[in-house]
Amino acid sequence: MMRISALSLSLFLCSASIASAFVQPSRTSSAASSPRVASPTTAAVASSWRRQQPKPLSRLQMTEDDENNPLARGVDSVNWLPSVYGSSPSRSVFDAATSGEEEGEGVTETLPLFPLGGIVYTPNSEHILNIFEPRYRQMYNDILMNGSKRFVVSMCHPNEEGRFAQVGVLFSLEELKEVSEMTADRVKYICNHRVTGRVKLHKVLNPEAWESRDTYLKVKGTIIDDTGYALGRSDDDDDDEENDMDENISKKLVSAINKAGLSASTTPQTPEEEALSQSFSDLVELQHDLSEDVRFTRASVKSFGVAEGTDVDPNLWTSIRLWQSYAEQRLVAGQNEMQKEFQERLVEYLKKEMGKEDGTEGSDDELPSAIGFQDLSPELQSELIDLQKRMTAELKPLLLEQTLSMQKILEAADHEERVELMRYFVDAERKRLQAKKTLKSMFGGAASAVVASEPVRTPEPKVAEEPPKSQFFADDEEDAFQ
Repeated sequence: MMRISALSLSLFLCSASIASAFVQPSRTSSAASSPRVASPTTAAVASSWRRQQPKPLSRLQMTEDDENNPLARGVDSVNWLPSVYGSSPSRSVFDAATSGEEEGEGVTETLPLFPLGGIVYTPNSEHILNIFEPRYRQMYNDILMNGSKRFVVSMCHPNEEGRFAQVGVLFSLEELKEVSEMTADRVKYICNHRVTGRVKLHKVLNPEAWESRDTYLKVKGTIIDDTGYALGRSDDDDDDEENDMDENISKKLVSAINKAGLSASTTPQTPEEEALSQSFSDLVELQHDLSEDVRFTRASVKSFGVAEGTDVDPNLWTSIRLWQSYAEQRLVAGQNEMQKEFQERLVEYLKKEMGKEDGTEGSDDELPSAIGFQDLSPELQSELIDLQKRMTAELKPLLLEQTLSMQKILEAADHEERVELMRYFVDAERKRLQAKKTLKSMFGGAASAVVASEPVRTPEPKVAEEPPKSQFFADDEEDAFQ
């Protein structure tokens, strides 16, 4: 028998995302029963992305030939700290441009830094992390001992190791479980966090720790309180400032009461917010006109938030997370489509191999869930390597484009700038679909061969025998954010 491996064919291994909160998977998908291939080239191909020299994205599909393109400079369109490998851990260009007076107005302090790859997080979201590295075990012990229970998470530079985005987010620890006995000490803690704000990073205080790995990095940063909880004010402080309140009512409860009384329908919109809402509505109609495989429900138009802050529900941050989820699911569809032909050939090969053992052709129910790369025929091995190269060449720029889009929004100076950026990205997608619709009318349905749908990043997709059919955001739900 062939050796069965539990590894995946997937080239894109990312942490869990919020996609499942918004997207109902296709009922026709057979991903769970499809065989997967453990390829020794997968890790090498994925890790080679970071070894490449920085290269600006000169042609982004969604913003090509647009002088207003916020990502015109590619990777350099967002702000990065100097590399920790530099000779002097001096202040970043970003920080040097700010006055000492401005820095003093914020809450600037020393914070632990936990870089988490190429993932961009947003305020008021929740995330679970498994902690196993010794340096981060130490970090959690420290933040528990000193009572801060928080740290900074920042995106890593896609091409240069040891460089981090100058704007990260503040993770506040809400729940921690000690699981070392259950995991034979492979995992120490399973932790649940809430993102309570953003942080402008000024400099890494101990850059030598990145290479030595004997402890975690520490940064000097200014906290931007996006949710009202980031500054860690106690209930006593609230009582001193709000003497008319009962001393047992916490600030969190007051915020919850305020949120319950506010909704997007009762909050006046600025002209810019109205324009963003209209652009999103037009996009949704186009998606349905073209029967896009991944699309928003029409009901999501009513619940598309554009309000500032988090006391109004839905708000702009919830819409930003929804947009990020949409981008991830489009990559799932695109990746599955690219894998489909190889998947069919793999199934055919396995049926023939299993039939040789008992003289009959194997059935779908008897197929293994995974197979080792070395157990494939030389022809299939070659096809798999070619597929990985093609996926890397075609999907990497799109994954990077979407990641940079989210980081650009995260580092925006204010709500107005975030609204402007979101409108730009929604308009870019709307224009792409409008061009697709025009070509479809001209060439009788052949538009998909002319205007390709550019998929974006996703966490751990599986190979499916059939690409998922139409996926709806908040399918059968009146509210896209439920």
